[in-house]
Amino acid sequence: MQQAGNAVSPLKTLLGDYPGHTGHDELLDADHQPRAHWQGLLDDIASLGTDTLVSRSEEVQNLLHENGVTFNPYEDDPGQLRSWQLDCVPWVISTEEWETLEAGLRQRSRLLENLLDDLYGARRVFQEGLLPPELIFTHPGFLFSAADDPQQVDRPLLIFHGTDVIRDERGGWQVLGDWTQSPAGVGYALENRITLARALPSIYRDAPIKRLAGFLQAQHRCLASLTKTQREQPNIVLLSPGPGSPGYFEHAWLANYMNFSLVEGDDLVVRDGQVAMRTLGGLTQVDVILRQINDPWCDPLELRPDSLLGVPGLLQAARCGNVHIANALGAGILEHPGLSAFLPDLCRALLGEELLLPCRETLWCGSADSLSQVDDELDEWVLRDISRPGKLYRADQMGLDALRDLRTQLRHHPYLFTAQRQIAGGVTPGFNTQTRSFERQQTTLRFFSLVEPDDLLKPVNERNYRVMPGGLAWQGEAGAPLMKSRLVKDVWVLAPVPQPHISLLRQAQGPIVVTRDGKDLPCRVAESLFWLGRYGERLDTRGRLLRESLARLLQDERQDGGSTLMPDLLRALEIPLDDEAKKDDAPVVAGRVSREYILTRDRLLQMFSDDLPEGLPVLFGHFVRNSRAVRDHLGDDTWRAINSLRQQFNSMSRTRGVVVGQRHLEAMVLDLAAFFGLCNETMPHHYGWRFLDIGRFIERLLGSLELLKLALLTAEEPGIPLWEVVLATTDNLTVYRRRYRSQLHPLAILDLLLFDETNPRSIGYMLKRLERQIAKLPSPGSSPYRNTEQRLVIQATSTLHLVDIATLTDLEGSAEAREALSNLLDQLIEPMSELSNALSHSHFSHVEAPRQLVSMHFSGQP
Repeated sequence: MQQAGNAVSPLKTLLGDYPGHTGHDELLDADHQPRAHWQGLLDDIASLGTDTLVSRSEEVQNLLHENGVTFNPYEDDPGQLRSWQLDCVPWVISTEEWETLEAGLRQRSRLLENLLDDLYGARRVFQEGLLPPELIFTHPGFLFSAADDPQQVDRPLLIFHGTDVIRDERGGWQVLGDWTQSPAGVGYALENRITLARALPSIYRDAPIKRLAGFLQAQHRCLASLTKTQREQPNIVLLSPGPGSPGYFEHAWLANYMNFSLVEGDDLVVRDGQVAMRTLGGLTQVDVILRQINDPWCDPLELRPDSLLGVPGLLQAARCGNVHIANALGAGILEHPGLSAFLPDLCRALLGEELLLPCRETLWCGSADSLSQVDDELDEWVLRDISRPGKLYRADQMGLDALRDLRTQLRHHPYLFTAQRQIAGGVTPGFNTQTRSFERQQTTLRFFSLVEPDDLLKPVNERNYRVMPGGLAWQGEAGAPLMKSRLVKDVWVLAPVPQPHISLLRQAQGPIVVTRDGKDLPCRVAESLFWLGRYGERLDTRGRLLRESLARLLQDERQDGGSTLMPDLLRALEIPLDDEAKKDDAPVVAGRVSREYILTRDRLLQMFSDDLPEGLPVLFGHFVRNSRAVRDHLGDDTWRAINSLRQQFNSMSRTRGVVVGQRHLEAMVLDLAAFFGLCNETMPHHYGWRFLDIGRFIERLLGSLELLKLALLTAEEPGIPLWEVVLATTDNLTVYRRRYRSQLHPLAILDLLLFDETNPRSIGYMLKRLERQIAKLPSPGSSPYRNTEQRLVIQATSTLHLVDIATLTDLEGSAEAREALSNLLDQLIEPMSELSNALSHSHFSHVEAPRQLVSMHFSGQP
C-alpha cells in the first residue's frame, strides 16, 4: 500500500457520489473523510483507475469460476451450483482495533470452552443458579449420551470456534452467534485471499496485512497433537456429509490443503472401540476426526437413527479415547441463541472477567419477565424456536393468523423461544462493477479461533486461543445467513509492516515414511473414480454419435430427401421413435423442409434437455456428482476442464438449432479429451487412476461393441453411410482412409475396430489395457489363483483371439457369417457387462444402511 495521505483527485473520482450515512460507516469518519487505515488501500485502488478496477473484478470472478469455488444449497442439479461473488474491495481493520477485537474473540472462546466443560462435567452453573436447567436440557443440542465423556479429562472439547459479529450503528462490535459444531468458512476465507492476491498482485504484495496461512498451520499442528500415538504423521480425516452438502467445495479444499483424507460416513467403521477407514489396502486406524457434520447426524446408533451421514458407534469410540473428534460431540449446545442472555454473568463466574464483546440484546422467553417484555414489544424482536433451527419469526413481516399462532406458541412453550433485538448495522464500502462506483453495504463477519497447540494438555481454565487474523464477510442485513448471500469480502487486518509469506509445507522432523502405492485410497473414492470414468466416456460416446447424427441431418436437408439412416441413429442414441410420425408423410411444412426432418431434428435436440434418461445433461449430472466426490484428487487444471464443461451445459439447455448444437458438442468433446488427458498427465498412476481408466475403457469397449452390432447386424438400413458414422464416432475415419483409401468393407472395419491391438479404439487394444490395469489392482485376498475380474477379461480375450476370421469374410452375403459375428459380439459383451459387478464386489465398499433394531422415540424434553 502507499503511505496514507490527503485524498487526491483520482480517489475523489473513484469515490464519486459515495453516499454518507447517519450511522457508522467503515470507510468515512464523522466528517465524511476516509478513515486513516483505509487511506493507503484507497490510494492504491484509485491509482488503478475505474476501468482497470472493473477488469480486475471480472478477473476475480473468472478465477473463482476456474477453481470451481461453489456453494450448493442442497440442489441436485449441477447447473444450479452457486458461485461466490467476491468484492475486490476488502474489509480493512486497523492494527489497534484488531487488538481489541482479538482480545474479545479469544475471551469468548475461553468462556465457551469452560462452559462446555462444566455442562458435560460438574454442572456448577446449575447449582449456582447461573443457568436455568430447562434452558439446556430442553435443547436438542445437549447430548445426554455425551455427558462425562473421558475426552474432557486431558483434551479440550472446543478445538475450533467460529463467531459471527457485526458493527452496530455506533461503531461497536456485537456478537450475533457462535458456531461450535462444524464452523464453516475458513477454506473460503483463504481461497478469497489467494484469489485477490492473484487479481491484485501489486496491491497485495505491498500491503501490510497479517497472513492467514499461519493459522492453518497451527490448526494442523493442533489436530496432529490430539492423537495419543504422537506419530509424526497421524491419520487425520475430514468427515464430510458428501458432495450434496452446501460447503463440499470447502471440505475438499481444506482436506487437500491440509493433507487430510476426505471421508464420508460410509468410509469409516468402528471395530473394537476404534475408528478405521476402509481403504483398498484394508482397514486403517483413524486418530483424529475433523468433522463437518452436525452433532445429531454423527452416530445413528446413539443419536439420530435415521442418519445416513454418520458412523455407527462413533460416540462409543470417542468415550474409549481411541479417537478424538474436533469439535467434541455435544458442542452444539453452545450454539443455543438463548445463552447470549446469560453470558455476562457466566463470564464473571467462570473466568472472573467482564465480557469484552457484547452480544446483541437477547431474552430467553422461559423467564416470566422476559416473556412479558417480548409480548409487549413483539415488533422489536426476532424470535427463534429451538425446535425449528434456522426458522426466524419477525412480527412486522407476519400476517394476522401467523402472528396469532406465534403468540399461542409463546404462551404454551416459552422455553423453546429466544428473542433477539432487531438492530441496524453499520455499513462498509463495496465496488459495484455494473454501476462502476462505490456503494454502501450491510455486512456480517465471521472470525475463527483455535486452541493454542501448546495448551492442549493444560487444565481447561489455563487454555488460551489464537484468532485467525482475517475472516469472511458477506453482504446482507444484520445476521443474514452466509448461505443466502452471493457477495462476500475478504477481511484484511493491518500489520505494522508487510508480513512474510507462510507455507503450510514444513520440514519433517526426522525420516519420513515414503509411500506411493495408493493403498490408503478409500474404497468409496475408488468407486467414484471408476464411475467418473464410465460416465465421462459414455458422455463422450453419446456426444460424438449425436454430432454425427446432426451432421447427417444437415446433409439430408441440403439434398432435399428423406434419410433412411436416421431411425438407426435414433435407436443408437436411445431416443424413442414416434410411430405417428411414420404414418403421416406430409411432404412439406415450410419451403423444402419436410415434416419428417422437423420431427427428427426435434428428437435429436431432445438430447440437450433433461427429458431423456440417457440425455446429455443427465449423463453430465452423474459425471459432475462423481467428480465432486473426488474433488481433492483432481488437480486445478483438471477442475477447470470440468468447469468449462459445466459452462457448456449451462447454455446447452437453450439449444434450438442444429448448427449451434454441433458447436456445443465439438466443445464438449474437446473438454472431455482435456479432462481425461489431464487426469492421465497429473494423477499419480496408482490405484485411483487405474480405477478411472478401467471404468473408462469398460464403457468404451461396451459402446464400441454395441455400435458394431448395430452397423453390421441389426440396422434397418446397413451400409456405407452407417459404417462411416461408426468410424467417425470412434474417431477412426481418418485412420481407415489412410489405410484403405475410400473403399469401405465390413471385414476391414472389423479388423480395425476388433482385432488391431495397435489401435486405441479397437476391442483388442482395450482388452489388453484392461487386463494390464486389473492385474495391478490390490488383491482382496491371499489366493494364488486369478480372481473373477481377471478371469472375465481372459474369457473375452480368448474369445477374440480364437475366432476363425474366415467365418466372417462374407457378412453381406452369408447368413452363417452374420450369425458367427453375432455370437462373437455377444460373447464379448457378456463378460464385459459382468466385469463392473465383479470389480464392485471385490474392491468397493457397499455398506448396508444402519437399521434400527428397536423402536425409539425422541422428543425435545429429557
